[in-house]
Amino acid sequence: MPNTFELIYQVVRRIPRGKVASYGQVARLAGNPRWARVVGYALHVNPDPENIPCYRVVTQNGQTSPAFAFGGADIQRAMLEADGVVFLPNGCVDMEHFRWEQTV
Repeated sequence: MPNTFELIYQVVRRIPRGKVASYGQVARLAGNPRWARVVGYALHVNPDPENIPCYRVVTQNGQTSPAFAFGGADIQRAMLEADGVVFLPNGCVDMEHFRWEQTV
């Protein structure tokens, strides 16, 4: 049986290019809607960034992480923009158009 982090990584691997998911959404899809902070911890220690696109996980409001593991929020934003994700003037992802609409 996969452990909590493995369940989270399985979900994050499924987020397609050009889409984002919130920490809470990943938690819910991994099996427990109360794991949002755990998602953050798991992504911070991502063992395989090439195959687990943790940069595609943002807050429910579309904010990037100021402590993004690969060098800060600006790097996360650049990676998302390279995927085709558009940001609003307030600096947040346009969640209405780019949220991954995956259910359990």
